[in-house]
Amino acid sequence: MKPASFTYHRARDVAGAVRLLAELGEDAKVIAGGQSLVAMMNFRLARPAHLIDLGRLRRDLAYVRLSTDGALRIGALTTHHEVETAELGPGFQVIREAMRWIGHLPIRTRGTVGGSLAHADATAEWCLLAVLLDAEIVVHGPDGRRVVPAGDLFLGFYTTTLEPAELIVEVVFPRAARRAALSEFAERHGDFAVVAAAVDLDHGRVALGGVAPAPVRVPEAEAVLAGGRNPDVFAECAEAAAAAIDPPSDGNGDGTYRRVLTRTLVTRACEEAMWR
Repeated sequence: MKPASFTYHRARDVAGAVRLLAELGEDAKVIAGGQSLVAMMNFRLARPAHLIDLGRLRRDLAYVRLSTDGALRIGALTTHHEVETAELGPGFQVIREAMRWIGHLPIRTRGTVGGSLAHADATAEWCLLAVLLDAEIVVHGPDGRRVVPAGDLFLGFYTTTLEPAELIVEVVFPRAARRAALSEFAERHGDFAVVAAAVDLDHGRVALGGVAPAPVRVPEAEAVLAGGRNPDVFAECAEAAAAAIDPPSDGNGDGTYRRVLTRTLVTRACEEAMWR
């Protein structure tokens, strides 16, 4: 299928993009890499009357920087592949390594960090990393910029707390996590994950994707991690994570299957993180 007709706009800067979003209202969508939106438009699952191209904004919003305070700052139009090939340092190795799970190389060279966060897929690697590592999402709207904690961004399936005229411009990871890892399972490499698990042993965090309408932290599993860092604790942590969730059933598997995957993936992520 082909997309429904729309009016094309090309933003020249962030302020111009926000102004267009405010003027055109909810009938407008922004396009960056287009790896999710174009597919949805082709299937007529999305029918925006206006499409705002952000391509010219790459000169301002495509970057990977380490701040003097130790934070990692990534521009919203940075592609997955640019992160994959960047030198992030040992403290953010989990972010670079997680990129290998995102689709295939052509997708990673077009898809963007901000687009993935705004799309808010519950199994998306960027969404899971943001929740795990307490990322701060910088958004620009008609009233200027504000910072949204990742835990407050995702509401549910493909839904965020962003206002219609707001644009993600940057994601900030405020602190390093040397012993962190992400693992996931998909039917085929490059497919969306059925379940994804990420752990940060430095700060005792466990996050899951694919088990709820949005990526979630698992306090019950995190409480177990406080007991130490050894195989027995990791197994108990995985059991606690599997017991704490109420995952959905769909064509990829039922709730019981997702609990089994959760148990396996949390254990695997803990072991990978331990040997960083």
